[in-house]
Amino acid sequence: MTKQFSAQKIALIALFIVINIVGGHLALYTRLPVYLDTIGTLLGSAFFGPIGGVITGVLTALINGATGDLFSIYYMPSQITVALMAGLVYKKFKPTDIKNIWWLALVISLPATIVSTIITVMLFHGITSSGSSMIVQVLHGMGINEVVAVFLVQVGTDYLDRLIGVYVVAIVYPVIHRYIK
Repeated sequence: MTKQFSAQKIALIALFIVINIVGGHLALYTRLPVYLDTIGTLLGSAFFGPIGGVITGVLTALINGATGDLFSIYYMPSQITVALMAGLVYKKFKPTDIKNIWWLALVISLPATIVSTIITVMLFHGITSSGSSMIVQVLHGMGINEVVAVFLVQVGTDYLDRLIGVYVVAIVYPVIHRYIK
């Protein structure tokens, strides 16, 4: 992201924040086992590098936290990790590279999964507002250690969430890019 903030960049970051908020609330209220609150963060990183993604992710967490999902504030480090990883990945690979989305999503997802697991276990003992908490409780009820249960669920749900996000970026990026001057 360049040092100069144009009205266009601010508007795009605002759009990406709205995408995160709508996706996050959709997942929260429908109890989906994915989060959908990092699609805009991924777009921010694709267009403006890691800093653009971090700005998008941090503002999303603050707004979501103030408007309905307090847990979002606690997971801000996960948003930041996604933004930084996506920014690095998108420096090396085109955001439109659809044939590599499987492993790009994995590279972006794994560090954030570790961060999310630590937050979920240490602060919330495996229970959060997301639909994936039900899966954690089932695994824990079957005798699986809480940390292992949270990590297994986080790996699956985070990866699926990032796969959806990276796919959306691959589709949406060229459409938005056409209109940027």
